[in-house]
Formats: sequence, C-alpha cells, structure tokens
Amino acid sequence: MEDPLFQSVYETILQRDTRYDGQYYVGIVSTGIFCRPSCRSRTPKPENVRVYPSMDEARQAGFRPCKRCRPDHPSPHGPDAKLAQTIKGLIQQRYQENWTLTIFADELKISPYHLQRVFRRVTGTTPAKELLHTRVTVAKQLLSQSHSSITSIAKKVGYQNTSHFSAVFKKNVGCTPQEFRENGTGG
Repeated sequence: MEDPLFQSVYETILQRDTRYDGQYYVGIVSTGIFCRPSCRSRTPKPENVRVYPSMDEARQAGFRPCKRCRPDHPSPHGPDAKLAQTIKGLIQQRYQENWTLTIFADELKISPYHLQRVFRRVTGTTPAKELLHTRVTVAKQLLSQSHSSITSIAKKVGYQNTSHFSAVFKKNVGCTPQEFRENGTGG
C-alpha cells in the first residue's frame, strides 16, 4: 500500500475531512460497508480500505451503505449537519417548551451524549445555549415591540418564574427586562 494516491485518500479518512464526501466512497472489507470519507465510525486499518468513485461501484463490489454516515442519503454536509439543523428547527419552533438534553434526544431517538457532541462539533455551541440565545432574542423583540407585561413575556419565552427570567435576561443582556424596555436597547 505504498501508493501515494492511496496515502492521501487514507489521510482524509484519518482526518474525517468532509470536503471529499461525494467525491469518493470508502469500502471497508472487514465490515462489508461503504462510508463517506468523513464517517465518524471506527477508523479502518489501511489494508481493509477500498476506494470507489461512486456508490454504485461500491454496491457492485458487495458493500452496503453505512447506517451512521448514510452515504446513500445525499446531504451537502452529511448527517451531523442535518441533525444540528433539526435541533435548531425544534428550538426555533418550540422554544417555549421545557427542553432538556434528554427530551431533545428522546424526540430524535438518539443518545443525549451523541446529540450534545454532534451539535457542539457542528455549531460550536450546545443545545442549551442555543435555546437560551433564542429565548433571549425573542424576549428582546417582545420587550421592544409590545406592551405585554414582563410576566407575560417571560411565560411566552418559556419561563414560568419571572424573577428567574429577569436574572437570566440580565446575565445575558447586561440589564433587566424593564431597563431594556425603557432604554430600547439595553446596556
């Protein structure tokens, strides 16, 4: 396996580089599956790797698609980015609900650990921080565009306790909801 082309391909597998997804597929002889080069599954030994320019060629060679990286489900950034987008969509649509990592994971039928790890890797933040950011952003809009009470706004963005909402808001914006409303911009 001294082929320099194979060595460069194997390096992309080791680095799990998404730039090569869709350009070629990696068949793993020991498991009988084929993956994207960026698949997060266990790294195969070089002698077990076969490279195919298309999914059809990998299938013709007797390999089946990986259930983890889903090479047969085209997506520009793979299943990890799709999972992160799904979580962001849930947060945008249902930020008022009482979300926890376990509830997110149950909703998507995956483990909480995997969800947290994938979301952080793709977005650079956690689902909890994304939820907090969304709630604060919506609260700022409501405070500046409506005359609803702060208690009402707290409930609309998912907080049952107004004092907790005020403390969270102040920590993230730098002023209380009332000060934000009076100044129009906060801080």
